Amino acid sequence: MSDWQSRLARVEPLEDIPLDPDLVRTLEAAHGARFDGEATPVDLYTPTFKTYQTSEIRSCGKNAWPAVSVTGSHCKLQCDHCKGQLLEPMIPATTPGELWQVVQGIVADGGRGMLLTGGSNHRNEVEYGPFYDTIRRIKDHFPGFRIALHTALVDDDTARCMEQAGVDTAMMDVIGAQETITRVYHLRRSVEDFEATLEALVKTRMKVVPHIVMGLHYGRFLGEWEALRMIRRHPPDAVVLVVVMPFYAPERKPFATPGAGEVGRYFLEARRTLKDTRLLLGCARPAGEVKGAMDAYAVMAGLDGIAHPADGIVELATRLGRRARVIPACCSMTLGEAGTANGTEAGLEIDLEAVIADERARRRGVGVAPGGIPVVAAGG
Repeated sequence: MSDWQSRLARVEPLEDIPLDPDLVRTLEAAHGARFDGEATPVDLYTPTFKTYQTSEIRSCGKNAWPAVSVTGSHCKLQCDHCKGQLLEPMIPATTPGELWQVVQGIVADGGRGMLLTGGSNHRNEVEYGPFYDTIRRIKDHFPGFRIALHTALVDDDTARCMEQAGVDTAMMDVIGAQETITRVYHLRRSVEDFEATLEALVKTRMKVVPHIVMGLHYGRFLGEWEALRMIRRHPPDAVVLVVVMPFYAPERKPFATPGAGEVGRYFLEARRTLKDTRLLLGCARPAGEVKGAMDAYAVMAGLDGIAHPADGIVELATRLGRRARVIPACCSMTLGEAGTANGTEAGLEIDLEAVIADERARRRGVGVAPGGIPVVAAGG
């Protein structure tokens, strides 16, 4: 048994989750010396797009970083994995006036920012044009309010409009396989269009955080490696890796769930390819045992952050020599801000012995307050 396997065996919430011993040894060979030699941080994010809590971490307030859609639940694209349903739980703001009112409400509730998105037209474009003046008004009235925008496909002029409106962070999906674009997204656009969008965004002053959806081609990996190469040609501020969650896929086009080992090996390749880029595991991934395995591989592969980490991940990170920090925000929204991902202050620093003591007491059912370790807002 390797050293990392022995450390894994001591993390009770992960003890029944099957992990590939060969992959664990490969990850240890790649990163073990580095983790033991320095306190390599891993940021654990608790965004509020969905309910989240583990025995180790308690989520932040429900209104801190809400998701808002400028098209409500409407989307013309109707991709096979989503069918527009991912927009359903978001706050609708379908006119500039509604967006202004929604943001005023978020601020009044103590919100610190929002994810702004919307359904696409048939060319995978979100029609934000009527909203740019309102976004500028929001930034002028509430300078500390952070806006992360899902851009979809854009050209240079559109990217500049987003920048001038005051968008803080631009996000897009990078797809590296034409077959996936055509069949899953139902698009008459090219891989080159996705790369051109990334190139246009990184020319601006906005923080740029592209996403790669692992298993997007009906649960199979197809263009994910080309997506890494595209990103390497146009380096962004960070990259978010997520795993396809096809809850709404039609029965005639079923999606498989990518295996945790396959995802773990992709983490390793992503870390090798994008050595100097922040790599984050986003909150979209399957639940259950497979999530625990994926999250464990993410820690071992040297990813810089994990959103909504599974039970036991705080303890695992600390046992492997990584410095776990909890940040109550969306991983895409906090880049470069004091007190967060690239800032000088951490969120809540984790005490391993306190984590273990709380977990053991919880399992015995005695002496533990509900909610596990409280989250401290980054920067105080």
